[in-house]
Amino acid sequence: MNRVVTISIAAALSSLAFAGVSRAESLGMNTARGIEQTLRTFHGNDFNVEQVHNWRNLDDENTGPRSAPERSGQAVHAIQASIDANRSLAHRLNNEGVDVRNIVNAEQAADGSLTFYVR
Repeated sequence: MNRVVTISIAAALSSLAFAGVSRAESLGMNTARGIEQTLRTFHGNDFNVEQVHNWRNLDDENTGPRSAPERSGQAVHAIQASIDANRSLAHRLNNEGVDVRNIVNAEQAADGSLTFYVR
């Protein structure tokens, strides 16, 4: 009986320890549909803005990170529309000097923060 109680308590404590590790909703959070939903509902101030790498000139390492995947024109417009739908996010980006029309990608980190990639 003591062993069952001990195991139950250990399992409960383990689940509590991992409960606050990440605010990421799922592994699909950066898919086209996932990031669009996130952008429509994002209410935090935890975001940063990065210049994108020039995808057409891979030798140019001064324009930004290589880690931002290139999205199709349709996906870029969907990201921009999702930001426009979230007035408070669009306003905060504007206050940071970011024109939504220059955003070409967005990614959510496991901690819930966002990175916007601008051209």
